[in-house]
Amino acid sequence: MTNAGQIPAADGVETVYRIGELAAEFDVTLRALRFYEDKNLLQPRRVGNTRLYSRRDRARLSLILMGKRLGFSLQDISQILALYDPADGNRRQLSLVAEKGAEQLERLHRERAEIDVAIGELQTVLADIDGQLAAAGQR
Repeated sequence: MTNAGQIPAADGVETVYRIGELAAEFDVTLRALRFYEDKNLLQPRRVGNTRLYSRRDRARLSLILMGKRLGFSLQDISQILALYDPADGNRRQLSLVAEKGAEQLERLHRERAEIDVAIGELQTVLADIDGQLAAAGQR
């Protein structure tokens, strides 16, 4: 569990997270969080040398990491995040996710087929080698 802080905000109190808290919660390195910040995927506030991540940053990090697990590029993830617009029900964002998701699923199916072929070939080679070793041992 995190020790998220509370700071005053214009509309009340805002929950904020320090870099170490988010890193621990999501099991990522501080360097990864700084990298996502450099790529403008996260935009923490700075108070001196301290980065303060908002609930929005936390939600974005969760989506970034899910996108990475699914095999999306950072460019794809950035495009998806940029389309966030709850006023229209996020229709454009969801459409892009559906499009990119279908492309990624097709790519993964192709890769799986290629891996299945490689596994079959390797099994054949290893069986041949086992046969040769067995024959050599009988001589």
